Amino acid sequence: MNQNLYSLLAEHFPKNPAAPCMILPDGRVWTYGDVERASGRMANLIVALGLKPGDRVAAQVEKTPEALVLYLAAIRAGMVFLPLNPAYQRHELEYFLGDATPGLFVCRPQVRALADELAAKAGVAHVLELGDDGRGSLIDAAAPHADAFETVPRGSRNFAAILYTSGTTGRSKGAILSHGNLAHNALTLHEYWHFQPGDVLLHMLPIFHVHGLFVACHCALLNGSAMFFEPKFDAARAMQLLAESTVMMGVPTFYVRLLHEPTFGRETCRRMRLFISGSAPLLKETFDEFKARTGHTILERYGMTEGGMFTSNPYDGERRGGTVGFPLPGTELRIVGAGGTAVRTGEVGSIQVRGDNVFVGYWGMPEKTKEEFTADGFFKTGDMGSLDADFYLTISGRSKDLVITGGLNVYPKEIEELIDAMPGVVESAVIGLPHADFGEAVTAVVVRQKNAAGKALTESGIIAAIKDKLANFKVPKWVYLVDELPRNAMGKVQKNILRETYSPMAAR
Repeated sequence: MNQNLYSLLAEHFPKNPAAPCMILPDGRVWTYGDVERASGRMANLIVALGLKPGDRVAAQVEKTPEALVLYLAAIRAGMVFLPLNPAYQRHELEYFLGDATPGLFVCRPQVRALADELAAKAGVAHVLELGDDGRGSLIDAAAPHADAFETVPRGSRNFAAILYTSGTTGRSKGAILSHGNLAHNALTLHEYWHFQPGDVLLHMLPIFHVHGLFVACHCALLNGSAMFFEPKFDAARAMQLLAESTVMMGVPTFYVRLLHEPTFGRETCRRMRLFISGSAPLLKETFDEFKARTGHTILERYGMTEGGMFTSNPYDGERRGGTVGFPLPGTELRIVGAGGTAVRTGEVGSIQVRGDNVFVGYWGMPEKTKEEFTADGFFKTGDMGSLDADFYLTISGRSKDLVITGGLNVYPKEIEELIDAMPGVVESAVIGLPHADFGEAVTAVVVRQKNAAGKALTESGIIAAIKDKLANFKVPKWVYLVDELPRNAMGKVQKNILRETYSPMAAR
């Protein structure tokens, strides 16, 4: 049996190839037949370029139907797909290409010169373009190839994707997800969230990370559903499309912005059966207000790059605000104290998970992989949480100081290193502060040198100096200049004290 993820998805495509798969803002429709044929052409192109099963295909492109088809073509051809945020800048791309060494890099036309330069340095054999309009040399090169393609046989442990998820120290880590990892999670979520004939998914998420590419798309494709495939979230547009949709997946920011719309309410959501939230904590106030305004209870779930979804509030039964529900079928979850022993009910500890959805390991980092797993095979998530008497999981914090802004992960160490290298800076600490729209705002607390260079430092100057080096979502929204950072007896910077100190200022 071929365990290639594409084979599983294609088995569930509608029998009628004219059935809609992606409905675009301009009214154009990509059918399931279109997806099958276009992915066949692209898969044939990838093979013709000389790539072999297991080779990497990297893509830094905007969300288009062609971008989703490129992902499907890559796994169909037995390659390993590497999606990259279009906001990444030179030094980020240089690292990812050098580390993953893809055989093909697909970029946007406007960054072709940079892509060629970095690809040559990293030994990437082929660079092709895919524009924001869905056109480019990738499409032109694929056009002469046949639509038919026999999906390459893959086993459940063969690699399907690599997603980079930086730690708070050291270099970025490429989490390897296998065909089996992705298939297990897709099948579990499809069943757990009761996908059914006639479902229509409102898809406003980006497709360079787990939530938009794997969780949302896989559920829709497994169901043979149509997706309103929107380039980004827009509250007014969402209100129009909710009237024709049945399921929406979003980050908390989406729901906050919908609640800002004066006419948003029960009538807007009359066809909807399910709202799902993830990628960042959903405030209890948002959960309660959404229920009061719409009559719908948002279903919050919990997961991460290294394994997709781990837990979910139930489809049937109480969806408890402030919690992320129960472990999904096939996922074991435990909470342990500092010594690795189980904690009592209600007590906070470290969250560990085990299951077929949990990733294979980190690309090229066997020691780091070994370090992140227990002797009995549980993955240490780095998150802290507790289970109540009814076994609902509550996430209480992140042990690795991760900042989640607008549903996107920001790792402080990367920003701190850039700021620390600036003239006049002694050191810095990057934290997340509460933000009504984004959940958390990236904030830098910077210690100045007691000289002319230090006195010349300003908030705007620091932001401007790193703006072209980082994706925009990583750039601090606020910078506070100080004389020293609080430290504990061991000399470790106490970021909890920084958050307590500056949260009131952020609120103002």
